[in-house]
Formats: sequence, C-alpha cells, structure tokens
Amino acid sequence: MKITNSLSFGEIIKKRRKQLGYTQKYISDFTGLSVSFLSDLENGKKTIELDKSLTVANLLGLDVELNERG
Repeated sequence: MKITNSLSFGEIIKKRRKQLGYTQKYISDFTGLSVSFLSDLENGKKTIELDKSLTVANLLGLDVELNERG
C-alpha cells in the first residue's frame, strides 16, 4: 500500500496489529513504548517520532521502503 501521509501510515499499522490479534497494551509491554504513543501513531498524529514508528512497523512484520517515482 502506498503511504502518502501520517494518517495512511497509522491506518496500516492499526490494520496489521488487529490482523495479528495484538492489543496496543501488548505492543507497549513488548517495546516499552506507551499506549498513548501507539494510539497517536495509529491515529496519524503528524509529530510521531520516525524511529519509534519504524520499530512498531518492524515488530508487526511490515517493511518500509522508499522508492523513486518513475
């Protein structure tokens, strides 16, 4: 799926988390990230930290790639 903004990134994270049957609390306990952060991430908050966001994506088995438009 193409990510065009923080909201579309958050939607993908939320969808994948639910597919795996994980709760935000479970991810919080596993990563040390707060449930508040995870909620903000899933809701597309624009000021979310990139490194933490990538950590969550990787935990959920998602790859993040940047490709040149052709």
